[in-house]
Amino acid sequence: MTTLTQTNQDIHRFAANAVRFLSMDAVEKSKSGHPGMPMGMADIATVLWCRYMRFNPANPKWLNRDRFVLSNGHGSMLLYSLLHLTGYDLPMDELKNFRQLGSKTPGHPEAGHTPGIEVTTGPLGQGIANSVGLALAERTLAERFNRPGHDIIDHYTYVFCSDGDLMEGVSHEACSLGGHLGLSRLIAFYDDNHISIDGETKLSFSEDIPQRFQAYGWHTQTVDGHDQEAIARAIEAAQAETGKPSLIACRTVIGWGAPSKAGTASTHGTPLGAEEVAATRKSLGWEWPPFELPPHVLGFWREAMGRGQAFEQDWNERLEAYRKAHAAEGKELVRIIEGRPATGWEAPLQALRDKWISEPPEADATRSASGKALEAFAMSHADLIGGSADLTPSNNTRVKAYQDIAPGSYAGRYVRYGVREHGMGAVLSGLSAHGGIVPYSGTFLMFSDYMRPSIRLAALTGIQVIYVFTHDSIGLGEDGPTHQPVEHFAALRAIPNLRVYRPGDSRETLESWAEALKQRDGPSALLLTRQKLPTLPGTGEGGVARGGYVLADAPDGLELKALLLGTGSELHLAALARDALAAEGIGARVVSLPCWEVFAAQPESYHNDVLPPAVTCRVAVEAGVSQGWERWLGTTGRMVGMTGYGGSAPAGDLFAHFGITAEAVVKAAKAQLG
Repeated sequence: MTTLTQTNQDIHRFAANAVRFLSMDAVEKSKSGHPGMPMGMADIATVLWCRYMRFNPANPKWLNRDRFVLSNGHGSMLLYSLLHLTGYDLPMDELKNFRQLGSKTPGHPEAGHTPGIEVTTGPLGQGIANSVGLALAERTLAERFNRPGHDIIDHYTYVFCSDGDLMEGVSHEACSLGGHLGLSRLIAFYDDNHISIDGETKLSFSEDIPQRFQAYGWHTQTVDGHDQEAIARAIEAAQAETGKPSLIACRTVIGWGAPSKAGTASTHGTPLGAEEVAATRKSLGWEWPPFELPPHVLGFWREAMGRGQAFEQDWNERLEAYRKAHAAEGKELVRIIEGRPATGWEAPLQALRDKWISEPPEADATRSASGKALEAFAMSHADLIGGSADLTPSNNTRVKAYQDIAPGSYAGRYVRYGVREHGMGAVLSGLSAHGGIVPYSGTFLMFSDYMRPSIRLAALTGIQVIYVFTHDSIGLGEDGPTHQPVEHFAALRAIPNLRVYRPGDSRETLESWAEALKQRDGPSALLLTRQKLPTLPGTGEGGVARGGYVLADAPDGLELKALLLGTGSELHLAALARDALAAEGIGARVVSLPCWEVFAAQPESYHNDVLPPAVTCRVAVEAGVSQGWERWLGTTGRMVGMTGYGGSAPAGDLFAHFGITAEAVVKAAKAQLG
């Protein structure tokens, strides 16, 4: 490392102050926000962004860029200031419009909304956990594509995090996994400012963070977060560590530079106030008015544009050499760069589809059918990476040909997440956000509760993640109500932009996988059974792609009087009820609704074809709470489902005990018909 001259030290000091004043001025103008963290971490950010990070503001999606994550996303003006200063398409007017409707500078960073944002952060702990996924993605792609003399994938993931991030349990789960896997290109900067919203962190937080991370298997350092040369030395030491991720604990002062408020909780989430802002300008010798930057300082920051173009140009030249030396791999890498989906998996999926249509499978659990589907097409889908939260034999998520991703060995395609559902959910999002990977992983549906914050952010961001949730109802049996989800269908369906598939047999399971693999603008959840289900006539013929369809119409000669709606393991109960009603001369139609979100998006004319408005006798059967079913049942329909928790007994006994039977469906239909 070259020590900076006095002149360079001065410009770096001014560069950091530019971040501080843009941040405090934007917060002050909006009368809302968090000025303290950007002021405290400005020196760290300046060193990292001006001297070490490789990125190109003109191409925010350049594949081999270093990734930067602001896990303490409440300090979003730090990141917006950096993006503006370095030349991203984020003009000064957007900074002036901070936290206002329609701006590119929302209260917390949102990926896909603002150029240069890698992952959506704000809920504490998520960003640093996402960063483990980003770093894992880099390592797996490096193993997949790098060849001797051609290190075409070799970037870092940098993350800023706070005490709040490290208090949240998700950070423990993900960072434990990151240390176990030895993700050496992950470097985290801990903003150790001793302040939280309530006051000093010692009120609730007294652990030794570096020792904690050492126990995870991380390389750790402690530095003065306002000593730019010490920060630089720490970054270089972290980069030199090739076997462990790194944590740099940076002792900082929140609101650094504010004469009367620095180091106080009042700077965390409240504007400084006009008087304190003016005093800070005087204290730091900043002579320029709000949102005005001295030309020499802006020019210094904008040097990032030239560096970025050079970084990418050098890499493009390396890419051309790589493509000449390794044509097949180069073609695949270009596909990923261009954002095109993997191909080749459709043919084996179609072969299994054809087989299962011509030779209907024997009764099988949909979790088992899911495993068989994966065996058919997973090896032909180059981007798929699977995993499970220590439930691999139960989830059926591991393809036989997959090798495990292990410490120092990243060529495999299966992650052993351990009992870390919350961390797993966030790591999955990081894998997807990186690009070039379609991640899926499994656990029991009950434990989607642990993953819900990560699922919600994946849906908000619109990234492709596939969640495999097995043991999806009281049908799991003897483990009892602690493991039997009853409200979880409704809870997941309530998340906007999450597609929830609950297939009714093996063929619907295969089709659900096909749809989840096609959906690149948001996550999908597959809800699968432990118990065996019969293969029903009429499934697997395109209906899942529309979210809902007529599985079996009223028998010939009988007028359509009732609609019987079902999903998952209860779909066959609707089919049995249809036959029983037909025996009594009542015509009933069975409607399968494996994915409400996709069905809701169909034209009204299709809805009316499947669910004729004139047929008001409607019965839904599903082993969950009724919430949400009113959308399809109308005001007079009835629900056969759960009204409380389950019990510990064999599955068949539980369905009978709770009245989720074909007989109950028949009774509900006849009660409506009078």
